[in-house]
Amino acid sequence: MPGFYVENFGCRATQADGAALERQFEERGLSRASGTHNASVVILNTCTVTTGADQDARAAIRRVRRQNPEARIVVTGCYAQRAPEELAALPGVDLVIGNSHKHQLAEIALGSSLPTETGSFIPLGALIQRPTTNDQRPATNDQRQTTESQRPIFVSDIFAHTELLAAPVFEAANERTRPNLKIQDGCDNRCSFCVIPYVRGQSRSLETERIVQEVNTLVNAGYREVVISGINLGRWGRDLKGVTTNVETAAPGCPGEQSSPATAVAGPDQSAHKALGQRPTTNDQRLVSLIGRILHKTTLEKLRISSVEPMDWTDDLIALVASEPRIAKHAHVPMQSGSDAVLRRMHRKYRPWHYREKIEKIHAAMPQAAIGADVMVGFPGETDSEFDATRRMIEDLPFTYLHVFTYSARPGTPAATMQNQVPVHIARERNRILRELAAEKKLAFMRSFIGKTVEAITLNVVGNDEYGEFTEALTDNYLKLRLRGKHEPNRWQTVCVGSVTAGSLGGNLHVSGSVRSRCPFL
Repeated sequence: MPGFYVENFGCRATQADGAALERQFEERGLSRASGTHNASVVILNTCTVTTGADQDARAAIRRVRRQNPEARIVVTGCYAQRAPEELAALPGVDLVIGNSHKHQLAEIALGSSLPTETGSFIPLGALIQRPTTNDQRPATNDQRQTTESQRPIFVSDIFAHTELLAAPVFEAANERTRPNLKIQDGCDNRCSFCVIPYVRGQSRSLETERIVQEVNTLVNAGYREVVISGINLGRWGRDLKGVTTNVETAAPGCPGEQSSPATAVAGPDQSAHKALGQRPTTNDQRLVSLIGRILHKTTLEKLRISSVEPMDWTDDLIALVASEPRIAKHAHVPMQSGSDAVLRRMHRKYRPWHYREKIEKIHAAMPQAAIGADVMVGFPGETDSEFDATRRMIEDLPFTYLHVFTYSARPGTPAATMQNQVPVHIARERNRILRELAAEKKLAFMRSFIGKTVEAITLNVVGNDEYGEFTEALTDNYLKLRLRGKHEPNRWQTVCVGSVTAGSLGGNLHVSGSVRSRCPFL
């Protein structure tokens, strides 16, 4: 039986797509190979969020070709959607299939069927390098281009597609414990630095009953925690059928398995955000209502919410997460910058004082919650004083961890052509400063739990350190923990925290009924 192997690059959404691709091949009778070295079909599911991500994908193509020259190499994902011709020209690549055709990938790769526009594509240049409409969506044309010398390319206008791949994804270390379910894809926002809307398309949502069905399937299989995620998770449900209402629209150019069909854009005179101001939605098609539905219709022990944009952290959502013990006390709120001027150049729809207010509300409602953020340094034109505004805001706010990124210019984005690009050495130094600050804040947060009890789910990893054997676990509030001894994975445990070491809490099982007012130290 021929084998396949999917290698994923990048974010959780890409990993979730990879899980759905695996389903496609398995449904067609193929078995999963142990790696790229012994698979007959290798699918490289790429990311393109940074220049480094593109380099990683090209290196993987060379590696697979060298290690397994007989394999059929299929390149898909965001890089394939953005630059299909570039990838098709690389030695060893047999097929390039963009996100627009990912729902048909197994059929195309195995040759069992072909999409109606066989071998056709729209280069990204036709999408983002032509004059744009006032709402800043790139104009498109209807021209399809092919040449005999090119390897087969299956890429078309991502904005015309409504498919959403959905399958739970399991991180290797957490294979038996914490599946991640993507319930939303695409983005209607337009951050000036971000290429993602152009490679993933408009925001689209998995329907409520399908989500409940997937969660119930995972619960019945024994899983105790499920993570729900999306490219712009807070916008879940805005595209689903319902009563048409005026939905809050983003400021010009700002960010953030069946959905209702969207109108494809055929020319520059049509609005890319045509659906954004008048999206079909009802109060029961918002994230907070979906969460309530999951809690009501399933017996899931713990639901974790991944990244949600700051202005989508409504008072209702904060109150629900704070009051419901079945929801993990964890809020990831992208920040990007603490400078008002930089946020405006980024086309973000909130100001620093809006962001500060949201974080303070979350912390007041959940003092022991993990609060994380994405922060970008080196954005074009970022001055010393603008960077200092970001640093001061991070110092002031109760963050427990940060994801710090150095700006990477993406072809076709407005930021890529901005003047005053920050020198690399300055951007890297700013990155170092914020990472050190984040490490200090995380350590202080972790130390605050010494002598206390925490709830943690055991993972599928057992190791040894100077204290002996331990089982890795993750707390409700997103801290790594080394639980002394060997324990079954996928079990929620009450743990007495006695130390902080190697970036993790250390502790023992809490003895039920203990008269101690504090946990013993290790």
